[in-house]
Amino acid sequence: MALIHPTAVVDAAAQIDGTAAIGPYAVVGPDVKIGPGTTVGAHCIIEGRTTIGKDNQIFQFSSIGAIPQDKKYSGEPCELVIGNRNTIREFCTFNTGTAQDSGVTRVGSDNWVMAYVHIAHDVQLGSQTTLANNATLAGHVHVGDWVIVGGLSGVHQFVKIGAHAFVGFSSAVTQDVPPYMMVDGNPLAVRGFNVEGLRRRGFGTERLAAVKQMHRLLYRNGLTFAEASTAIAALAAEMPEAAGDVQMMSEFLSRATRGIAR
Repeated sequence: MALIHPTAVVDAAAQIDGTAAIGPYAVVGPDVKIGPGTTVGAHCIIEGRTTIGKDNQIFQFSSIGAIPQDKKYSGEPCELVIGNRNTIREFCTFNTGTAQDSGVTRVGSDNWVMAYVHIAHDVQLGSQTTLANNATLAGHVHVGDWVIVGGLSGVHQFVKIGAHAFVGFSSAVTQDVPPYMMVDGNPLAVRGFNVEGLRRRGFGTERLAAVKQMHRLLYRNGLTFAEASTAIAALAAEMPEAAGDVQMMSEFLSRATRGIAR
């Protein structure tokens, strides 16, 4: 049997692994699946078509799997899927997806989600990210792996943030943020590239040089967006060790729909 506190209200149809723990006064709905080793804190509400993987820690007073804050939502069977080993601190709100998108809000693994974070409908959050207190991801936002979003920052709907990017404290993110870049402010501005974060993740000399060159091409050399994109793509042959990094940047730029942060 799962470790369910006697004051918790857990629907008999919910699928709770025997090693999961549900805290006092928590409420778990019938379409919820919770994997091994996951803990749900006191007074949490886990509802909707929500699937939670293994070894997650969900702290008290969080609302996970509620219907989207979208006036177009009319009861479609949409989902929230959360991976493994995530830390979700107090008072977080994660909503399910909508039929206007893929129908699934998805959270990866090994994320550090601090208090009062909001993850809206259809968000696609990668893995190894950090979302500081009061960070807000609006509907349809995509966030790559290893991204850090500073406290009190808001990300506009449909914005994409590339892997390894860093968003500073209290920023208004209204345009796409390319991978590796450091941005902050309102209006948002690019301040450089995330060199310290990349070093901590084991980026070698050539990969760092490639990221630095991509930053120059996008922001320092006076090129148009099309010219910079072409020049960046050519770096793969010049710096083979960084070919994967160049490819990721090129793919991101080709999919940028809101214009990139400048």
